[in-house]
Formats: sequence, structure tokens, C-alpha cells
Amino acid sequence: MRCLVVHCHPVPESFGAALRDVALSALAERGFEVRLVDLYEEGFEPVLSSEERRNMENAPTDPKLAPHIDNLRWAQAILFVYPTWWYGLPAMLKGWLDRVWWTDVAFKLPPDGGRIVSLVGHISKVGVVTTCGASWPISLLMGQPGRKTLLRGVRALCAPRSSTLYLAHYNMDRSTPESRAAYLAKVRKRLARW
Repeated sequence: MRCLVVHCHPVPESFGAALRDVALSALAERGFEVRLVDLYEEGFEPVLSSEERRNMENAPTDPKLAPHIDNLRWAQAILFVYPTWWYGLPAMLKGWLDRVWWTDVAFKLPPDGGRIVSLVGHISKVGVVTTCGASWPISLLMGQPGRKTLLRGVRALCAPRSSTLYLAHYNMDRSTPESRAAYLAKVRKRLARW
């Protein structure tokens, strides 16, 4: 299976980078063919331009998006590795969705105004590996908007019975070396079965 790993963290030596590395290793050991998109490493431009917004009926023309579009068309599974900030996605990751999951890439808008037609029905697995500064009850109280964006919104365009995976290290702001090690082990174990 071909898996696209989308990593989003600005600090190269962060715990998020350790999660990325464990995910890449576990997926490779499982036999997945893996491609990595490291948004901060590549300096992805997340800001949707006024010209792009005005032309949303057509596929993006920015040549910098071509490899991202190719990755999306290639993937059979997608795993997002990022920190949850303010209960949601980092702006860089949200900008990647805004600019790459686009008309004539991820979906088609029927001219008659009918139902959106998916162009990513080949993606049958959508996963999340994240950290949350808040506790699980507080995250739940806030509605977990990042989780909903990816595992409801993005997944709605994927294969009809696509499987999902959500792993979160809650209370990251109070984490310990032991809690981080346990979470890394959990990520490895769950991805080995994904």
C-alpha cells in the first residue's frame, strides 16, 4: 500500500519529529511504500492567494503545488503527523488542505450544482498522529476540531468505507520522558497493525 505521510512541525528536533520518524519506520516495516511531505522543511506556502480563490473552479496552476497534487493522486493511505494547537490544525497544515485538496484534484464541482464528486476515492486509510497540550476531557469539551476536519471532512472525500486511526498524546504540556516514550511505543504498535 502507498502511504503519504504529511508532517507539520516547525522545530526539526521536536517530539513531533520523533513521531514522524517512528511513523515512517513502522509503516516501512509493515511493507508500505511511503512518501513524506514535510511542510516546514520544504517551506510550503500555506496562504491561499486571491487569484487562487477567484479561480477555484479549476485545478491549481502554481507549479510548486504539482508535487503535492502528484502525491495525493499516488496515495492509497494518508497519515497526518502534527501538533494540535488551539484544539485544531496548525495553520501550515490547514493551508496545505486549502491549496492542495482543491477542485479537479480532490473533488469536482458538478456544473448543475449537484453533489460534489470525489477524485480521491483511491485513499482507503486516513490516520492522525498528534499531540495535544490539553487533557482529553478538555479537548473533548472543545469539540476536537482538528480531528473532525481530518477524520470527517477529509475522509468524506476518500473511499466510502475508508478506515481511520486517531492517536493523541494528551496533556503534552505536562508530559514526561516516560509518557513520551510510551506514546512513541503506542504509535509504533498501532501503525504496525494499520
